[in-house]
Amino acid sequence: MTSTVLIQPVVLSGGSGTRLWPLSREKYPKQLLSLIGDDSLLQATVRRVQGIPDADLAPPMVVCNEEYRFVIAEQLRLLGQSGTVVLEPCGRNTAPALTIAALAAIKNAADPVLLVMPADHVITDVTAFQKVVSAGAALAANGAVVTFGITPDAPETGYGYIQAGETYGAADDADARMIARFVEKPDLATAQSYLSEGSYSWNSGLFMMRASVWLSAMGVCRPDILAACQTAWEQGQTDGEFVRVGKEAFAQCPSDSIDYAVMERIASGANPSSATLPAGVVLPLSAGWSDVGAWDALWQVLPKDARGNVTQGDVLLHDCENTLALSEGRLIACVGVSDLVVVETADAILVSHKDKTQDVKKIVDALKAKGRPEGSIHRKVFRPWGWYDGVDAGERFQVKRIVVKPGGTLSLQMHHHRAEHWIVVSGTARVTCGEKAFLLSENQSTFIPLGTTHRLENPGCVALEMIEVQSGSYLGEDDIVRFEDVYGR
Repeated sequence: MTSTVLIQPVVLSGGSGTRLWPLSREKYPKQLLSLIGDDSLLQATVRRVQGIPDADLAPPMVVCNEEYRFVIAEQLRLLGQSGTVVLEPCGRNTAPALTIAALAAIKNAADPVLLVMPADHVITDVTAFQKVVSAGAALAANGAVVTFGITPDAPETGYGYIQAGETYGAADDADARMIARFVEKPDLATAQSYLSEGSYSWNSGLFMMRASVWLSAMGVCRPDILAACQTAWEQGQTDGEFVRVGKEAFAQCPSDSIDYAVMERIASGANPSSATLPAGVVLPLSAGWSDVGAWDALWQVLPKDARGNVTQGDVLLHDCENTLALSEGRLIACVGVSDLVVVETADAILVSHKDKTQDVKKIVDALKAKGRPEGSIHRKVFRPWGWYDGVDAGERFQVKRIVVKPGGTLSLQMHHHRAEHWIVVSGTARVTCGEKAFLLSENQSTFIPLGTTHRLENPGCVALEMIEVQSGSYLGEDDIVRFEDVYGR
């Protein structure tokens, strides 16, 4: 490359990762978890683009559900990043998400090359990844829509495939090929034939294109989605680091994926309209990629002992093989087992054969059908001011451990059905209770009567830890009337 390309990283963070239950839940999905190393999957996605050769890098842009906004903003802050968080008021799949990102990117810069990445994938060879992305940036800067085909090492039935066609004529890199076609997840025999034939690769879900090229392609392929996203963007507003789009307009937007909306239509010879579309190019990528779609995929990418076992947390194994055992707290002991997955959290334990981990989603579906909270939320719940953990609960009472970050402030609120007793374990609390405001320190407590307006703040420079005992006829989280909230909830 003779000149640098401005690359806008776009991280799509909308998935719920139900096959990694019980660690991944709807309200705290897998991309926010530290499954491999200290970084969450989202943080690792942002970190791996740093240092791409021959490129200028814009601050990252994350497109996510509004519910995850504070956790994602905090994870970016811990990386020292000041990116943009674009909030989707409802899920409409990846094509509308990318369209909103393209509109935001053009506002922020002069038509950058978008590097589109799911937030929940793993890439172990970052150097190889960056080299291929650098080659893709050159192609995308010249008007192509680029995707990356993962070099397959097995007849995998869990991925879609891309067939490579003729060499891309405008490419300096002979590895660049025209996209011949996309194919859905095959059966085993078909997957084996793809592996033997040699022109097929796994569909990575990674893409590069100029923002204007994507918008133009959407205008040809899905003008209805483009129009809805443009209206939602025009009706949106910026709230600090968060960009909000118009809720009603976005809710009217059709749902479609990047593949279905555009990529399958720009495959060479796919349909007559492809003549009006940009070139679709696939580059091979061999960089230790995994979508970590289920527990067996996580076992594949994690370091193993001599007998193929993977352990995290408080785990003891005896005479075990090819087993994945993860503990968040309690001791897991396994004796004489093989090919098992055992995952312990505070409120649920999963035991599965490694070959059946794709069916974990059926357990999540059953929990939701029964109205059980374990299907969607952890016992430990993160909030913009900190977190709380439901320690115990019974008829007419509930006990929570609450931690408030330095400077954190809960909303000024009131409850119709419960009273609360607060005991400070460590740190300092500023309490508003009715017309009174006062400080509490370690081992001090106060009582918040039912129906009384109240607020909890941490004015100190260390975390505030306290125990809350709730009592009343109804203890649900929806019994909150907010009067003021610094986080805009």
